[in-house]
Amino acid sequence: MKNLNYYVLLIFAPILILTGILGFVLPETILSGAPPYNIFHIIFGIIGLLSVLSKRDALIRGFNISFGLIDLYQAGASFLHLFPESHFRWRTGDDILHIVIGLALVLIGIFGVKRFKN
Repeated sequence: MKNLNYYVLLIFAPILILTGILGFVLPETILSGAPPYNIFHIIFGIIGLLSVLSKRDALIRGFNISFGLIDLYQAGASFLHLFPESHFRWRTGDDILHIVIGLALVLIGIFGVKRFKN
């Protein structure tokens, strides 16, 4: 039996990878297309996917909480002009997504431990 953390990361990890790839292809409009930011998404998407494939609850849950906190940091760093703002070149759309996804991942990581039948 798997829990909400597993299913969220099963969907979220490939989205991170796709976001990174599309960042190299699509023009910068609403979201940043900075190469370091795209690579960040690809690397963390791969780490998330490997976490899911491990099927280790603690690792999956830890990824969701950790990445959620990283997202929240990125939103704060954008507003406060902290590292890695100059490398990632966040835009307003990035900030909004960081807050929403960051909060969701932290909350799911903490509370999404109920198991579902396959």
